[in-house]
Amino acid sequence: MNNYTDTLRKHNLKATPQRLAITDSLCMHGHMSIDALYDVMIKKFSSISLATIYKNINLMLENAFIQEVKLPNLKTVYELTKHSHSHIMCEKCGKINDITLDLKAIVNTVSSLENFEISKADLVLSGVCKNCA
Repeated sequence: MNNYTDTLRKHNLKATPQRLAITDSLCMHGHMSIDALYDVMIKKFSSISLATIYKNINLMLENAFIQEVKLPNLKTVYELTKHSHSHIMCEKCGKINDITLDLKAIVNTVSSLENFEISKADLVLSGVCKNCA
């Protein structure tokens, strides 16, 4: 397990064994649902409850240590907070990858066309990956 103690502390979070394990899992798998996190965590902490995982995830979200990715017609997944990016998702295998796009251009175009002030932009593009095609 990597040592994320300092990174957690920089986000005003105590480095508990559960938070370190969540961080390690997200680092290793990239994007994970609560259910997938629970499956990993129950193997490491046999008495951990789903409520404990939700509590830790919510606290990590509040402190911007992780972020949620809302996927169309699927459960939300979580990832470690990193640079601004969007996502592509395979509709067949469910794999999610990060992509870097210039969302500022899209936001500016929509704002000027619709006279609408956009405060947040998340983009998930879905299709079929080359492995599933």
